[in-house]
Amino acid sequence: MELKEKQKKILDVAVELFKEKGYMGSSVRDLATKLNIKAASLYAHIRSKEEILEWICFGIAHEFFAQLQEIKNTNLPPKEKLNLFIDKHLSVVLNNRDVTHIYSNEWKHLDGRLPEFVEMRKNYQLEVEQLLLEIYKAENWELKSPTFTTRFILHTLNNSYFWFKRNTESSVDIKEEIRDKILFGLLGNQK
Repeated sequence: MELKEKQKKILDVAVELFKEKGYMGSSVRDLATKLNIKAASLYAHIRSKEEILEWICFGIAHEFFAQLQEIKNTNLPPKEKLNLFIDKHLSVVLNNRDVTHIYSNEWKHLDGRLPEFVEMRKNYQLEVEQLLLEIYKAENWELKSPTFTTRFILHTLNNSYFWFKRNTESSVDIKEEIRDKILFGLLGNQK
């Protein structure tokens, strides 16, 4: 989905507003005020406040899928593929911290497209789980609970924006530490 220039501006301001007040606590009038326009003028560029939430949630979800597809198409050894997955997923999260915050916390308000979004999230989780299974099989590692492991990794990565916004250390250092913690937990002494 390609946004027009004005829609991008609306989206940027909406991200700030939703982060500050939450999706439910924000109104179209609040958004218009921040944009210094009349609320009715917004409807020339958006259908509804929910459409903006759709842009946010579906937009970043598509980024996650694109990165995952890129990883799946590489010919890297399994351990490196796992490392690359963690790095790329973290990069999407950290390059979109406020968007990730909204994506992680407000998606349940996607009334009209909620079933589609839930299905999309499930498909992503299943594709990540399949990637993990392939890696574990190639390395002859035992994976006792693929679903739990996948959810654990995704939850950790998706919520890493929370640690980064509170920490003054280098993003690179923290990113490496998160990756190492996940890999240590996954690989144990098999590293």
